Amino acid sequence: MNLRQRLQQLFSDTLFKRLMLLMWVALVASHFLSFAAVRSLAGGLGDAPPMHGPAPGPEGIGVPPLASLPPGLLPDGGGPREPPPGMASPDGPPPHDRQPGGSPPMRSLWLDYLVRFLVIGGAAWWGAQWLSQPMRRLADASRSLGAAIAQRRPAPKLDEHAGTREVRQAAQVFNTMAQRLHEQFDAQGLLMAAISHDLRTPLARLRLRLETMEPGPQTERCVADLQEMDALIGSVLSMVRDRHAPQAHQRVDLRALLQAQVDDRVEQGLAVRIADDSAGDAVVLAQPEALGRILGNLIGNALRHAGSAELSLLGQTGELELRIDDRGPGIPQEQLETVFRPFYRVNDGGNSRSGNSTSGGSGLGLYIARDLAEQIGGRLTLSNRPEGGLRARLLLPRA
Repeated sequence: MNLRQRLQQLFSDTLFKRLMLLMWVALVASHFLSFAAVRSLAGGLGDAPPMHGPAPGPEGIGVPPLASLPPGLLPDGGGPREPPPGMASPDGPPPHDRQPGGSPPMRSLWLDYLVRFLVIGGAAWWGAQWLSQPMRRLADASRSLGAAIAQRRPAPKLDEHAGTREVRQAAQVFNTMAQRLHEQFDAQGLLMAAISHDLRTPLARLRLRLETMEPGPQTERCVADLQEMDALIGSVLSMVRDRHAPQAHQRVDLRALLQAQVDDRVEQGLAVRIADDSAGDAVVLAQPEALGRILGNLIGNALRHAGSAELSLLGQTGELELRIDDRGPGIPQEQLETVFRPFYRVNDGGNSRSGNSTSGGSGLGLYIARDLAEQIGGRLTLSNRPEGGLRARLLLPRA
């Protein structure tokens, strides 16, 4: 390490040096301010009292007082005299030091303590804010990182040239980590899309071969499996497309969109109805296609497991609540969050399964629904109803 590097390290801006400088300045300032306050209260320091000693003789030689004389009696035979101002008296301190009841010295002491307390306390409060500000910025950026990845927005960046050396290093590490996470999620989605797209070609060939075979139960089951695989691939491709090419947010009438979903299923002979609609104005700011997929997945999930669905649109302060209730078997309490994982399915008996399920489904419906809900600023939760069945609650901010 050369001399220049040593000097740069010695005079570099670090948290340690900032804290040391702050404490030193606060202590010095508290001493000076308390001294000035006490001096101002006491009216300043008077002239120093003359030295108490022998009076000078005619030739400048001091004449010592006679020990045999009574206190206060002068050698020339005079009686007792009052000592000059500022001189000590045998009976007590000089007149200017005599304070009635001793209140001024006590008041000065308390003033000294008060000034020191205020100066050091104020410096400590300001210093804590000053030193913790970079940590607050890092915490805010960390919180926004998760939302940025979920909503496919650019990752937040911290200023790598502001603050102390430790703060700049932390900003560089955070920015690198955020960028890598963003790239990894993008690469993961593209890989899933590529694999899913390539799988469709051999699946199509298999389906054509099965259709040319003699019809029978085994052939029908194979075709059903291929259809399920094709639906799964379609779900993956749709999820990746929504992540990498999201629509712009716009004003959407949730009531009209919900009614369209209900009408489509009623035309197919499915038991879907709107049980409660007391939300008033039901306009939200969202991506229309994403919101339609959320509603379709939730309604389809209720129909698949219970055969019917009851929808309620309720209004709250600043947001709308959509409930999708069914009368199915519900979900075990410990799995209400687990079912939002991709490819996680629960059969009618409440057991998790990774393969085919008697109730169908790809295991991506709820995962995609929550992912899209978070992209448009909403929240999706599940709960078991006291009277039986499952309730899905979708909360969306009003436009």
